[in-house]
Formats: sequence, C-alpha cells, structure tokens
Amino acid sequence: MDKAIRQNTKLFVILKGLLFAYILTAFVLVLLSFLMLKLDLPSAVFSGGINFAYIISAFIGGFFTGKKVDQKKFLWGLVVGIFYFVIIMLLSLLMNHANPLPMGSLLTVFVITGLSGMLGGMIS
Repeated sequence: MDKAIRQNTKLFVILKGLLFAYILTAFVLVLLSFLMLKLDLPSAVFSGGINFAYIISAFIGGFFTGKKVDQKKFLWGLVVGIFYFVIIMLLSLLMNHANPLPMGSLLTVFVITGLSGMLGGMIS
C-alpha cells in the first residue's frame, strides 16, 4: 500500500512539474509574440525564442520534479522533459494536421526538452 501511495505522489509531482512548465511556456510565448508585434523582429529571433521557451520550461519542470522526489532526480527530470515533448507534439499534430512535421526538428526538440528536464532534475 505504501509503495502505491509513493508512486501515486510521484505521478502528481510529475503533473505539477508539467503544469509549471506549460505555464512558463505560455508566458514566454506571449512575451515573444508581444515583442514580435511591437519590434518587428526577424523570424530567426522567433525560432530562437521558441527554442528558449522549450529549454527553460523543461528545465524548470525537471527542477521542480527533482526537488520533490528523493531518488534518481535526473531520471525524473528526463521523464518530465519527455512528457513535455510528447504533449507539445500531440497538440501540434492536432492543430496542424495538414502539414507533416519535419523529422529533424522533431528530433532536435526531443533532445532539447529531454536534456533540459534532466539537467533541471540534476541541479535540484
């Protein structure tokens, strides 16, 4: 019974870490959109800003999760980073189902989010 409760709390910790990550993502993307509107920045800045949002959000989600779990913090941070990627890609596929996503950028975002979440868990 105690093991089931511990696993259940880890699931809630992961969900809370993902929630923090998505709130931060929304904030960074709204800020980036505002800057694009007011400053007329080139698309390269927009692409870099999206990557920054992925990195910082997965890092914060992994950091939060690592603070709450007691063992294998890097692994739980990696799990948060992977879940972050999966949910973003599912939402992207649902909203943009007409155009397939390029495999190279999928792999890049997967590696970025996974490693950022793991780093956040390791530092926590």
